[in-house]
Amino acid sequence: MSDTTCHMSISLDGFVAGPDQSRDNPMGKGGLKNHGWHLGDERASDADVTAERWLLRPRGAYVMGRNMFGPIRGEWDEDWDGWWGPEPPFHAPVFVLTHHAREPIEMEGGTTFHFVTAGFDAAYERALEVADGNGVDIAGGASTVRQALNAGVIDELTLDIAPVLLGGGERMFDGVENFGFTPVEVLHSPLATHIRYRSSNAD
Repeated sequence: MSDTTCHMSISLDGFVAGPDQSRDNPMGKGGLKNHGWHLGDERASDADVTAERWLLRPRGAYVMGRNMFGPIRGEWDEDWDGWWGPEPPFHAPVFVLTHHAREPIEMEGGTTFHFVTAGFDAAYERALEVADGNGVDIAGGASTVRQALNAGVIDELTLDIAPVLLGGGERMFDGVENFGFTPVEVLHSPLATHIRYRSSNAD
C-alpha cells in the first residue's frame, strides 16, 4: 500500500499528550492513559489487537516532529538518539523536523533518523522518494500531524479515542482548516474506540 497514513491516540477532549511534558514524563501528565489499549492493560480486547496491527504495519518512511523525537530544545548540545533504544520500531528512514541541523543517526534494525531544517513539505517529499511506493507514515506529534492535515497529504487517518479527559497539553486539531475524512471502520473496546478514516481524495 502506497498511502500516506497517520495513527494517533487521543483523549475525549482532543489531546494527544497531557500537560507538563518532560524527559521523565514524555507524554505529559495523564498522557499514557491514551495508550492503555496497547500497553498491556488486561482489559484489552480483540479490537485493540487489530488496531495495534494497524499501528505497527511496515511503512517505507516516516515523518515526525522534533518534540516527538526527544526532549532537547534549541541546539543539539547533548547526545540524544530518540526514546526507543538502540533498535527503534520504525525499521525505515525517519525524517525529523527541526530548526537545527544535525548529521543523520543510523540505528540498529534499519532505522536512520534524518534531520530536516527546510520544513514539513521538504521532509515529506524526501520521505516519499525513499519510501519507493511502500507508503509514508506521519508519526506525530500534534504539530506535525496538523501540518500534514492542512497540506492534504494524509490518505488514511486512524484515531484511538480513549475515554479520558486530560484537560490540557498538546491538541491535534487546533488550526486544522478542513477535516475532509469519512469513517470506514470502527472498533470498540473498554480502553478505546478505534476509528479508521479515509480521505475523500484518497480513492
